[in-house]
Amino acid sequence: MIKNVRIISVLVLSLALLFTTAAMAVEEGKTIRVVASFYPIYIMARNVLKDVPGVTITNLTATAAGCLHDYTLTTADMKKLTDADIFIANGAGMESFLDRIVVQYPWIKIFQLSSVVPLIAGAGQDNYNPHVWVSVKNAIMEVQNLGVVMAQADPLHAELYRRNTGEYVVRLEALRLKMHAGLERYRGTKIITFHEAFPYFAQEFGLDIAAVVEREPGSEPGARELAETVDIVRKAGIRALFSEPQYPALAAQTIARETGATVYQLDPSVSGPDDMDAYLQIMEKNLEVLKNAFSK
Repeated sequence: MIKNVRIISVLVLSLALLFTTAAMAVEEGKTIRVVASFYPIYIMARNVLKDVPGVTITNLTATAAGCLHDYTLTTADMKKLTDADIFIANGAGMESFLDRIVVQYPWIKIFQLSSVVPLIAGAGQDNYNPHVWVSVKNAIMEVQNLGVVMAQADPLHAELYRRNTGEYVVRLEALRLKMHAGLERYRGTKIITFHEAFPYFAQEFGLDIAAVVEREPGSEPGARELAETVDIVRKAGIRALFSEPQYPALAAQTIARETGATVYQLDPSVSGPDDMDAYLQIMEKNLEVLKNAFSK
């Protein structure tokens, strides 16, 4: 009888320890700090992490920083990473500093959302174009990937991540269908862009990028490249040139003067307001810009 009482006592103590440990895990789960690499990833994360108790989301870079081409981590960035538990990146080469984070912050879980997206080759050898989110279809895949990895990292709130992901995907899917319907008649239309941000967008909506003038933001094309682009525009009868609001449009304006084409702005959603609906609003505006440009 005494032996049985001792066994029961041990079991009760074990269960008490188990529940105490579980309670501690729940308490610890209330301090999950998530850092997103830059604007489009941050907007995705705001939607997927919406209203999850105790989970914070911070944008590593400023909402006006643009693409992370050759971005160097600042002291403020290092502070954010020191406090982080999870780092959400686009991947595909966009964040050139990822290796540094792995070495200096080994405790941070790093998720690269583009790992589920079929990639397009970039300009450099063995490189890929990292601008996958500019395609709405690919943005949906990245959002779904984020929902999965967050549910795995924080199983206590897995159902909430799944619900948030599902709600946002429904809205993204509605946007995708609207854009396909609005651009279907313009499939095969040739366009000129001034940054390699739009291959995935063009692939999804059936547009033909005849030339990319400035491969890197802020770079200035030489006289020969400008002359070749002017020739392409004239021969193909291209009437619309697409610059980006984040960068100067000097080359686009030069080509426009030589050819009579009109310069429009397409936004790759690399900067904008701190608004959960920002990506949806930016892509809606892009749709209207394209319809306006192609209808003339």
